[in-house]
Amino acid sequence: MDRKKVISIIETGKVVAIIRKVPRDVAYGIAAALAEGGIHALEFTAETPLIADIIADVKKRLPASIAVGAGTVLDAETARVLLLAGADFVVTPTLNKKTIELCVRYGKPVIPGAMTPTEILTAYEGGADLVKVFPAGPLGPDYLRSIKGPLPHIPLMATGGISAANARQFLQAGTTALGVGGSLIPTSAVETRDYKAVEESARDLMKVVLGP
Repeated sequence: MDRKKVISIIETGKVVAIIRKVPRDVAYGIAAALAEGGIHALEFTAETPLIADIIADVKKRLPASIAVGAGTVLDAETARVLLLAGADFVVTPTLNKKTIELCVRYGKPVIPGAMTPTEILTAYEGGADLVKVFPAGPLGPDYLRSIKGPLPHIPLMATGGISAANARQFLQAGTTALGVGGSLIPTSAVETRDYKAVEESARDLMKVVLGP
């Protein structure tokens, strides 16, 4: 998918769903349910078994309008493997300059994790399309609001502890997007293949995020 299109999907939809360590045989079902619920940017985490196969399969089967990315990427080597598998974007938990450089070289969006103002600025100046502020939950919306004061030009994605209960607060603090995982995809739904529950969870979150 074109880089600008991926960024547009994330900025317009305001949510990146984080799908962590799901079995291969349920990965597509979870992804399809999230998409049906209105979330069009999906992030499968790199520590998931058979992650390259999952990304390739899900990317092939979902509509072309759904961006499928790779998350929890710790190094450039892993980023390259997953981009070649079809990942539309890369998300990292920490600031790794080589990973940013690799994604820029491949023309793919990269969203590196950072926490301090120095890390956030370094990531953005290095080529990040958005910067993931992590862990956002413990830091709180006021921290994000404070960051946007001196760095209003940097698009931020709050991740870690985000749910329907606090999503609006983080958006009102100035974040461009939200990374949402555990609260969005119930463990019980994954275990029982209850895709309808995942779809409803996504739909409820998007009602809060996009408003009436």
